[in-house]
Amino acid sequence: MLSWARAWRLPYGGLELSRICFSRVPVAPSSSGRSGAEPRSVPLSYKLLDGEAARPALVFLHGLFGCKTNFNSIAKALAQQTGRRVLTVDARNHGDSPHSPDMSYEAMSQDLQDLLPQLGLVPCVLIGHSMGGKTAMLLALQRPDLVERLVAVDISPVNTTSISDFPAYMAAMKAIDIPEKVSRSFARKLADKQLSSLIQDMAVRQFLLTNLVEADGRFVWRVNLDALAQHVDEILAFPPRQESYPGPTLFLLGGNSDFVHPSHHPEIRRLFPGAQIQTVPDAGHWIHADRPQDFMAAIRGFLA
Repeated sequence: MLSWARAWRLPYGGLELSRICFSRVPVAPSSSGRSGAEPRSVPLSYKLLDGEAARPALVFLHGLFGCKTNFNSIAKALAQQTGRRVLTVDARNHGDSPHSPDMSYEAMSQDLQDLLPQLGLVPCVLIGHSMGGKTAMLLALQRPDLVERLVAVDISPVNTTSISDFPAYMAAMKAIDIPEKVSRSFARKLADKQLSSLIQDMAVRQFLLTNLVEADGRFVWRVNLDALAQHVDEILAFPPRQESYPGPTLFLLGGNSDFVHPSHHPEIRRLFPGAQIQTVPDAGHWIHADRPQDFMAAIRGFLA
């Protein structure tokens, strides 16, 4: 079944407003009943900026509730500054990628294991924020041949349930009630007002509202909120692994964020023995939005 959805981006963290676009959001078939089999991949929506084919491409993976346009400004700037190809991707159940009942990291890793070779982008520099960082870490552990080097942005390979507000965000989003056939501006204001009772931070509300889209005369969430809510504990955890990734790795942390605690460092070192840990001052969990210039400088330094 296909549904039409209008997608737009609100200004968040200094990133620019993007144009309204139309996209089909297919629903992927369930992979239930396939125990022991590889997860069934879905065809991810992506944007590829051209560059030198001889050098590893930069591949950006967004976090929970995000989409590929979160990295628009940074992708364009780094493509110009480094001369490399830059890929931004919508994870399954996000942005313009298909919806699926499977939201495991194994499935999200499989999506990329299929996409990246198809685009001729392996091995690549894999840069993942939050949920995208965990996907990137698992892919590097499973298929180190696909990852030339790895950047995990404000996340670690451990359970982050105790420090995450994402379950509260999901509850607030599920409670939204918007009448049919209202204007986009009214719907956005009404949704923001309803979210504000549970989410005090206006920047977080604006970020979540990038997922509010119009379909068939009513406003709905573009993310597959049911699948995300059903798998939230799995998303906040990390699959247990025994193997390690030997390649160069950067853990880039926000100075004002609590997502990566010193107690996580032993597990980081066990799984990623070549890891550097670097902190960006005055940045929260969304480092690329809070301090984009410092974020890009850290990436360029790691590539040097």
